[in-house]
Amino acid sequence: MTDVLTVNEIYLSVQGEGSRAGLPCVLVRLTGCNLNCAWCDTPQSRTEGRKMTIGEILRRVAELNCRRVEVTGGEPLCQSAALQLLSRLCEAGHETLLETNGSLDIAAVDSRVIRIVDSKCPSSGESARNHWSNVEHLRGSDEVKFVIADRRDYEFARHAVFRRDLVAKCAVIFSPASGLMDPGELAKWILDDGLDVRVGLQLHRIIWPDKDRGV
Repeated sequence: MTDVLTVNEIYLSVQGEGSRAGLPCVLVRLTGCNLNCAWCDTPQSRTEGRKMTIGEILRRVAELNCRRVEVTGGEPLCQSAALQLLSRLCEAGHETLLETNGSLDIAAVDSRVIRIVDSKCPSSGESARNHWSNVEHLRGSDEVKFVIADRRDYEFARHAVFRRDLVAKCAVIFSPASGLMDPGELAKWILDDGLDVRVGLQLHRIIWPDKDRGV
């Protein structure tokens, strides 16, 4: 098994989304993705990056001196060595998070890793690619996120929440697509329907509105 990954960037920031929003976090962004979402906000991660061994990644993470690490992309699970990286981060004592696009099987991910599964709605153009069997592997520490761009997306996500009993399994986040969905309107829909889900704003874009890459 190779221990080399293609890495787009590694940087210290604050967690921008989810239940840990605002907490310090090292982001390890891997290169490559198997999807092409219409509203993708990190297109550079599809192709740009450099080869690094897992040892080199761990040393860079250690230099940034933060307990919390998220492996993201792109789609991290497109690279087979990502599973080894996740386990090694756990072994190094990090609270380790994986953000995955929901199209690939998470069953082999180390049980110590917190999985953030970004289930795709219709406006992404990739909703048919959701690997719904991942729901069977969710734990209370995990999160499921839906990026909402319009009412059709909202209805898709609401149906998935009820049909798959997601709220009983883990935290569920409805995140307005930047520039496409008004957060206030999304919040009203959630309140009107009595959904027990979190409205997830992209905190990093509020703090650093002019940054489109790691800070």
